[in-house]
Amino acid sequence: MSNSGNKQTPLVAEKRYSNAPAPKKPAPQKPARRKPAKQKVRRGPIGWLIASIVGLVRFVFMFIWRLMWRGAAVMTLIIGLGVFYFASQMPPITEVIDGRARGSVTMTDDNGDVFAWRGDQFGGMITTDTVSAHLKNAVVASEDKRFYGHFGISPRGIASAVRINLREGRGPLSGNGGSTITQQVGKLLCLGVPFDPSTWDSEKAYEEDCRRTTLWRKVKEAVFAMGMEVAYTKDEILTIYLNRAYLGAGSRGFEAASQRYFGKSSAEVTPAEAAMLSSLLPAPTSRAPTRDLERAQNFANVVIGLMEAQGYLSASAAAEARANPATLSAAAERRAGGYFADWVMASGPEFFTRNTTEDVIIHTTLDQRIQTAAEDALTWVFENKVSAGSEAQAAIVVMSADGAVRAMVGGRDNTVTGAFNRAIQAKRQTGSAFKPFVYATALDLGMTPMDMINDIPTCWYSSGSGDWCPNNYDDKFKGPVTMTQALRESRNIPAVVLSEQMGREIVRKVATGFGIESDLAAGPALALGASESTLLEMTGAYAGILNGGSSVTPYGLLDLRMQGDAEPLMDSAGTGIGERVIQEHAARELTWMMSQVVSAEGGTGGRARIDGWEIAGKTGTTSAARDAWFIGFTGEFVTGVWMGYDDNRPLKGVTGGGLPADIWRETMTRVLAGRTLVPLPMDAPSGTVSAAPIMEGGTGPVAPDSQINDVVLNILGGN
Repeated sequence: MSNSGNKQTPLVAEKRYSNAPAPKKPAPQKPARRKPAKQKVRRGPIGWLIASIVGLVRFVFMFIWRLMWRGAAVMTLIIGLGVFYFASQMPPITEVIDGRARGSVTMTDDNGDVFAWRGDQFGGMITTDTVSAHLKNAVVASEDKRFYGHFGISPRGIASAVRINLREGRGPLSGNGGSTITQQVGKLLCLGVPFDPSTWDSEKAYEEDCRRTTLWRKVKEAVFAMGMEVAYTKDEILTIYLNRAYLGAGSRGFEAASQRYFGKSSAEVTPAEAAMLSSLLPAPTSRAPTRDLERAQNFANVVIGLMEAQGYLSASAAAEARANPATLSAAAERRAGGYFADWVMASGPEFFTRNTTEDVIIHTTLDQRIQTAAEDALTWVFENKVSAGSEAQAAIVVMSADGAVRAMVGGRDNTVTGAFNRAIQAKRQTGSAFKPFVYATALDLGMTPMDMINDIPTCWYSSGSGDWCPNNYDDKFKGPVTMTQALRESRNIPAVVLSEQMGREIVRKVATGFGIESDLAAGPALALGASESTLLEMTGAYAGILNGGSSVTPYGLLDLRMQGDAEPLMDSAGTGIGERVIQEHAARELTWMMSQVVSAEGGTGGRARIDGWEIAGKTGTTSAARDAWFIGFTGEFVTGVWMGYDDNRPLKGVTGGGLPADIWRETMTRVLAGRTLVPLPMDAPSGTVSAAPIMEGGTGPVAPDSQINDVVLNILGGN
């Protein structure tokens, strides 16, 4: 039964198990702290201003910062594209080694030794492996000591250059450039722009344009340099530099310069020579050792110091290099034959000389020993016999009887190139030096050295000009004289008498036949040298007398070939002798008469006498002594000397038998030293004075040239 009536409390666990823990009361909750409400700060006008400024600065800074890093990223991308663009355009180095727009001419003397260079010389490709280690080290030490460590540009070098330029009052890009070797190579390559004759008037203008210094060009140059660093190795870049750098005296590249200055390959240069070559890079023309050797040696010592400081030379090696400085080769030191070389360049075929695009070797007739003799003689006479400060000039030509020019001096300064050459460019009146052609005409027409001419006061009449009454140099008249005496004493009246009697046209024809191409005077003064000619023409004409009466064309080129070729492209016939002008017996008699000018008592050329040698010659002095000549010859050589002022002022106390004869004697004394005597090809007249009638002058008008006896013309070969 259930006790439904008695209600009991239901059992719960707590009561069932008396040991069970009592339930925990929840911890009392702490009331949450309430933040105090922000109190508004009241700003005054100044506070608002400061806050605005700070905010603006913060905004500008953040804007610039974002702009800068984004701009830098864009700039980096652009530069990278530029670098890889230039790198992809770089040709093989063999195509950029020789960047000349024109070729070179190397001249050798009659023995085959080099004596002169013209145009842009290039000695052939060299590499960093084939040149002397000293040369490679000198270039790096002096031009870019960090070359093997940078990436084409040197920020430190640029900053230093800008600082120096600003400190010295120049613009930041003017003066020092801070360029690395790589950047300099970029300039040499004109940043990849080739020479175009249609764009630039000359290679010089092209190179000047390539060297322009602007901000944009410096930026482009830097990018181009980095492109080169990507495309080429360091040694390849240095190889381009060694081959293309200009080093003065027409030398392109270190091989050409080494040959030009030292006469040796760039593989053989000593530390002193390497230092001198490297020192030329900043200013190749002004520092060239051919201009001032001592100055070049001083610059080389600076490079030696850099090589020592950077560990390329030991202290002892540097001291030895300073104690034994580089010197020029014999050919470079002499600088002989500058006027001669200029003449060969001017007279040779233009496409192989002045405008050659190839490298040409010209074998010439120059004898360097004779050239040196002429230069030394001229210097000695001016130092010892001419007043200090005199502006008088002189020229010398020495040639063989066939017209081969052995030496040429075109002025007192014999170290110049491209200067005014008085031997070939100065047309001057010849004076009495023309008289041998008058006597040559007479002898060829049958007269003899002992025929008589009347030396008396004489006038010649020409319509429109009236009477012309020449005088003798000594203001005396000697009456009847032989042709030999008249020539020996250079008497004027007999020469004019003879010319007028033989016929001016005949005399003119003989002179032209011997090579006097200048316009000859039309009147009777023709006989006294009123016409103008050059020293080269006159010396060549006298060579015709020496060789027995045949014309001569002076020449200096023996053969011409391309560099590297064994066979010549062209050569001379080995002689300049042309057609006969007068008969050989006449030339031999004239030679004897001219020998009396030098050897006989009273001869005007006595000061040209050299003991033990047979010499023939003739003096010449023009009106007011504006020109003085002596042209003479031995059995081998004919030598002409001219002296005067460039502005045609009269010489003071100078005649052809004076200083010009002295210069001739000093030249030929040196030339003939140690040589065997070669007799003059001459015939002395037989018997004594001729019984032929005395030739007289006249006051009447001269017969027109058209009335000259045809028989006489036939003797000379006709019209």
